[in-house]
Amino acid sequence: MKIRNLSLVLAAALSLSVLNGCGIYKKYDVDDVDSQLVRQYAAALEEQTDSLAFGNLGWQQVFTDPVLVDLINGALENNKDLANAKLNVDIAHAQMQGARLSYLPSVALAPNGAGASYANSALSWSYQIPLAVSWEVDIFGKILNTKRGAEASYQMAKAYEHAVRSQIIAGVANCYYSLSALNTQLEISRSTAELWRQSVQVMRDLKEAGRLNESAVVQSNAQYYSILASITDLEASVHQLNNSLSLLMNVMPQKWDIPSGASLSAPVEYSKTIPMTALAARPDVQAAEMSFAVAYYSTASARAAFYPGVSITANGGFTNLLGSMIVNPGDWFLQLAGSLTAPLFARGQNIARLKAAKASQQQALNNFEYSIMSAAAEVSNAMTVYEEAVDKQKYLAVQVEELTKSVDYTSELLLYGGTTTYLEVLTAQQGLLQAQLGMVNSNLTASQAIINLYQALGGGR
Repeated sequence: MKIRNLSLVLAAALSLSVLNGCGIYKKYDVDDVDSQLVRQYAAALEEQTDSLAFGNLGWQQVFTDPVLVDLINGALENNKDLANAKLNVDIAHAQMQGARLSYLPSVALAPNGAGASYANSALSWSYQIPLAVSWEVDIFGKILNTKRGAEASYQMAKAYEHAVRSQIIAGVANCYYSLSALNTQLEISRSTAELWRQSVQVMRDLKEAGRLNESAVVQSNAQYYSILASITDLEASVHQLNNSLSLLMNVMPQKWDIPSGASLSAPVEYSKTIPMTALAARPDVQAAEMSFAVAYYSTASARAAFYPGVSITANGGFTNLLGSMIVNPGDWFLQLAGSLTAPLFARGQNIARLKAAKASQQQALNNFEYSIMSAAAEVSNAMTVYEEAVDKQKYLAVQVEELTKSVDYTSELLLYGGTTTYLEVLTAQQGLLQAQLGMVNSNLTASQAIINLYQALGGGR
């Protein structure tokens, strides 16, 4: 008998080992994923996170403008996309709790009573107060994989919430600095338009004095109206950006009082290389990993469907209906039963379900790998744009300084009878305006590159 019991134990252990090898019980581990890129990602997860890295800074450390801070706080409090992302976390948490409670037996209480009379006999009453308990024994990991999949879904929802939060912070910051840049361009354009209006009058006076012809006056006047037309385009862009910011703030469209001249600089030195640890901190990459984990457990559940389900039921309670006899007072009763449900005729469906689960798992792995590569590209692009914008700012600053001198020199020469012509004055003024607007655009590009780099490095805490 002892040898027989030992054999049964060994057989059971061998069966569990085989099932575990099939992936029914095995927990998802990123180190086991057959992908070189994912293995690099897994190694990065084990490295210590640098709390001073750019992407790990809190958003208040990156965006210190008090007006912008108030706007970001308002958006994080009121934005509907973020609210929905938080609700998704609540939904996933509830589903995870439900999956964990699946291990517990189900209990049902169903009291009932009935009365019967035959051939004018006295009415006989029967009653039952049964308590039914049913418990599914999770031998083959069906409930286990459902629970683990729900836990992965919960983590994915949390990562998605972080990604939405990061997008909102970046969106508000981009709107803020874009509006500030447009307001600066409007100030420059309106100031230039006023100077040009005065220049047109000077041209007319010089024409009356016989020093210029009508062509000079007409061209100067045409350029004045060209500047006025460009101002309408800037005003339309300001209006659209105000509406975009209103949507982020979850309020009806309104005009926002954004100061001109705002700019942003990187608060810390950042590495020009792209460490995998920085990419692993991105919420969208983490969400892609959890999506793969969910698919992994779906495949394990599809494998578990090939094996039978075992359940134990128990019924007990108090009744006065014992057999075909009604007795008073009643008495207690107890029933126990076990069932084994094996999928005899569903093998084809289970095979198809497993194939579909494996394909979905491969898709999730492809998306996971792509999210890592896409993250690296976004970080690289943001770094390059910022560095080039900083260099461009230096060149444009010199250009604006030189063109300002050129406008002054040519204007003086024209007024005091020098060798210059009205065309040179016109060209110098046009060049200065374009250089000034270009300087503002370059400052905005640098600010947006910092915002995009912070978001690309997983910032937004």
